[in-house]
Amino acid sequence: MAEVKNTAEHQQAYKERYAALGRGAAAHWPAPVQQRRAEAWQAFGALGYPTTRDEDWQQTNLAPLTHIAFSEGRGQVAPELQPRLQGHPFFDLGGPRLVFVNGVFSAELSALENCPAGVTLLSLNEALASGRPTAAAVARHADFQKQALTALNTALFQDGALIEIGRRAVVPAPLQIVYVSTGDQASCASFPRTLIVAAPESQATIVETYLGFGMERSFTNAVTEIVAEANAWVEHCRVQQEGPGAIHISAVQTYQTRDSRLSTHSLALGGELVRNGVNAVLDDEGAEVVLNGLYVLAGQQHCDNHTVLDHAKPNCRSREYYKGILDDQSSSAFNGLILVRKDAQHTDAIQSNKNLILSADATANTRPQLEIYADDVRCTHGATVGQIDAEMLFYMRSRGVGEQDARHLLTYAFANDVLQRIQSTAVRERLEAALFARWNEAQAQRAGQAAKL
Repeated sequence: MAEVKNTAEHQQAYKERYAALGRGAAAHWPAPVQQRRAEAWQAFGALGYPTTRDEDWQQTNLAPLTHIAFSEGRGQVAPELQPRLQGHPFFDLGGPRLVFVNGVFSAELSALENCPAGVTLLSLNEALASGRPTAAAVARHADFQKQALTALNTALFQDGALIEIGRRAVVPAPLQIVYVSTGDQASCASFPRTLIVAAPESQATIVETYLGFGMERSFTNAVTEIVAEANAWVEHCRVQQEGPGAIHISAVQTYQTRDSRLSTHSLALGGELVRNGVNAVLDDEGAEVVLNGLYVLAGQQHCDNHTVLDHAKPNCRSREYYKGILDDQSSSAFNGLILVRKDAQHTDAIQSNKNLILSADATANTRPQLEIYADDVRCTHGATVGQIDAEMLFYMRSRGVGEQDARHLLTYAFANDVLQRIQSTAVRERLEAALFARWNEAQAQRAGQAAKL
């Protein structure tokens, strides 16, 4: 893409990329997908970037995005990248994986030779070009008519991941998708697209990871669609650990049918400006969904979580637990909606957002909401913002635990409520290690700064 410095130039650069894709990879995609892509481009042109005047974006200012010159990502694997990835705790969980570098599929870094029976992992571009029927469902569920960034991704994605879990397939090890921003070029932009389809009575864990290296600016605009068919069980873990200059905008759209079980865990550990959206639709009786979220912020990081639990049919159950840990001058926003439609009787829904503030300069904004049109339901919601319990801190110090260690343990205990809901032991243990490593690094930096004074 050409260099851009304002919204008008962004539009022109995006237009050039849209046209180039239409002449290249997208020209070989099924006609319905090409039609959705065209409609999404028109929708983004009409909507433009959201601003703080839009109700859903009041707490998140995208002005930095509109004033940065972004270039199209390159998929080449630099010699130093592979060892850095191999040493990263979230790169290899022991199962099959798809890897994308700056939005481009990397066969060199992927590991598909031990794919379990009944499971398909493919580059989405390859699946679309070959006419694979499941791939044609891309962009069928995520709303690009009203969501500008989802529309932008739908119009501009060139590749991504397709995971199919076949009927009655039970997958023991996590299936991985790894999106890497290398940081080896200034202001790289990528538009990853993920489609996960779990057939009836299947069971699987999918780990979708976003990693970043280097200090350069990057823009990731990602969309994930998950379809859980009748009696399917899906656990989806989404780990975002990009670099300090990353702008990360994501949308996760889930769709469930009768008696399916879905849990999705959103874990935000990196990036400068992060916006994660999750929209869950329970579209048949007996469906259950759990939305978990944990955001750990420091410096001047900002994270915005926007969720919708859409109870479209009766006798469904949802649980939502989001927690935030904020230090330094970081800030967060949580906007969660439980929507119970007219015919969704006997809905059982609980929503909770809790925030732990570690600094006087950190800010947490929270807005849980209920919108109910049925009269026989059980719905609750709540939110808290507070500091470490002074009595608990005193208790631990009185028994010989140092102040920093006591704070770390109490902070970990706060986060552990979310971590323990993750069924995958490999993911849970790596997250625990990442949190302690982060806190120890922060402590060492503070000690170094104090020694200079």
